[in-house]
Amino acid sequence: MKRALVTGGSGELGRAIALRLSRDGHHVYVHANAGLERAQESAADIRAVGGSAEAVAFDVTQAAAAEAALAQLLTAGPIQILVNNAGIHDDAVMPAMRPDQWHRVIDVSLNGFFHVTQPLLLPMIRTRWGRIINMSSISALIGTRGQANYAAAKAGLIAAGRSLAAEVASRGITVNAVAPGIIESQMSNAVFDPATIKKLVPMKRAGQPHEVADLVGFLASEEAAYISGQVIAINGAMM
Repeated sequence: MKRALVTGGSGELGRAIALRLSRDGHHVYVHANAGLERAQESAADIRAVGGSAEAVAFDVTQAAAAEAALAQLLTAGPIQILVNNAGIHDDAVMPAMRPDQWHRVIDVSLNGFFHVTQPLLLPMIRTRWGRIINMSSISALIGTRGQANYAAAKAGLIAAGRSLAAEVASRGITVNAVAPGIIESQMSNAVFDPATIKKLVPMKRAGQPHEVADLVGFLASEEAAYISGQVIAINGAMM
């Protein structure tokens, strides 16, 4: 049984990913920061159907706190599957964007990626097997009005992941990015009504969290051993 960590696991997409990885036979750490209760519920749901999971809480923007929490997890052995899913929105057009909006979004997605990934690398390298999946966004690929901060953070994940993929390829570790489009969630439902989704998405619907989770599950599998340094969009043919 491999051990997996899903950051931002308290949200709908993180929950779906955790459930998929548990069904694939992995022990899953469902991470949260403020949403620990939701992460605990997801972990309990996984255990209720025979899976193996537990909730963990720390702030990915705080290097020392993240390092301490991860060191505790590593006492049980290396984490070989990492899904960097933690991220936030704080949208505003650039002329009206406050500095704190810029820095906070970058801090969670991009600095959080470093604070979580870097401490896990050497233990993962020693096993000569690993899967790192970074959750990017369509905003990183095409740009979205009012999301310069979010697009920058998610594009940074792609670039950092490609560099890391080259560094660890010879150690049996793959690093890929998944770039979802409009995915069904409370957040997307508040922004996109059905009519807007039909206009924006050629498939005329929002994606489902389990569809993204299935892609992540494949990238975390043995079958994806020769896929690395890639960005895979899942967006219903949005270009």
